[in-house]
Amino acid sequence: MNHPLPPETSDAPLAPGERLPKAKREKLSPESVAKIQEIAARFPDKLAGTLPALYIAQKEFGFLSLGAMKEVAAALGVPEGHVFGVATFYTMFRKRPVGRYHFEVCTNLSCALNGAAELLQKVIDRTGARPGEGPTADGMWSVEEVECLASCGSGPCIQINHGVFDEFVDEAKLEAIIDACRRGETAAWGE
Repeated sequence: MNHPLPPETSDAPLAPGERLPKAKREKLSPESVAKIQEIAARFPDKLAGTLPALYIAQKEFGFLSLGAMKEVAAALGVPEGHVFGVATFYTMFRKRPVGRYHFEVCTNLSCALNGAAELLQKVIDRTGARPGEGPTADGMWSVEEVECLASCGSGPCIQINHGVFDEFVDEAKLEAIIDACRRGETAAWGE
């Protein structure tokens, strides 16, 4: 059987976390470390503070690089492998840089039947971002095709950063959403 990817040819192959992009910053701010430790103190087990700690790191770093995950582990005092496992399991954590406005377009069955592919293409055309290619050159936009945003009865649905837009997003509504982003009326990623 042929494998779709060529075999690793390096004498020193990289571990999965080491293949992630590196962030511009390397350390959490003292304020973030204090916030993470305060959250961890609320739980009988520090491991329970992993999700909120990762959100803090993602907000500060812009995405979760391996360095950010290691910083979270150090701040919580838990194994790095645990933090890496949690961060890579959940889709709400970005492991690569995204634009200031990150569009997630649901193309699952319900949304697909209501024009999700066309909506995705309109987002690509209007922003210049392409799925899987990271942010546009100006850092403003990125787009990703996702499976479900839990609005199956009123799709197609898009999520921009943490805001969900559903109720039959059409071309006019998409234009209004993009214009609101350009005017800064929609919270940018990490805000």
